[in-house]
Amino acid sequence: EAQYDFNADAFEEAELQGLYSKPITSYFDLQAGVRHDFAPGDGRTFGVIGLQGLAPYLFELDTALFVSGQGDVSARIEAEYELLLTQRLILQPRTELNFAVQSVPEYGVGSGLSTAELGARLRYEVKREFAPYIGIEWTRSVGETADFVRADGGDPSSVSFVAGLRLWF
Repeated sequence: EAQYDFNADAFEEAELQGLYSKPITSYFDLQAGVRHDFAPGDGRTFGVIGLQGLAPYLFELDTALFVSGQGDVSARIEAEYELLLTQRLILQPRTELNFAVQSVPEYGVGSGLSTAELGARLRYEVKREFAPYIGIEWTRSVGETADFVRADGGDPSSVSFVAGLRLWF
């Protein structure tokens, strides 16, 4: 996933994850793998372990625990719902909450709830396993993370254009 901030007129961040999934119930998979964050000037790599699956009422849930190479621990919870406009064109409202166990000032991350996102993505499934998407997200930094953003001269609230590719193997 890559984000472009129209307010700053610059590339903001990108994230790449490589995960192995193993079914543990009829509706949930255990996932493990690696995540790499790309950011202007610096990047970080994390180990990932999480659960992904389908909750009641067809909500997709994705939870993950991340540990960086420096031992920083963070977590993410995502919830999504799919609205089929056609058999291949899907609108996906989503929300995401990010948490950090400890503050990491050099990356502008405060402990506790750090960011909350609301958005929507429109994807076209060329095949179920291959689906490009575009979307829009509103992100709000909170708590100590918002203080870091303000101290750096930024706005803790932003709107971003998102584009990506959903792949399955």
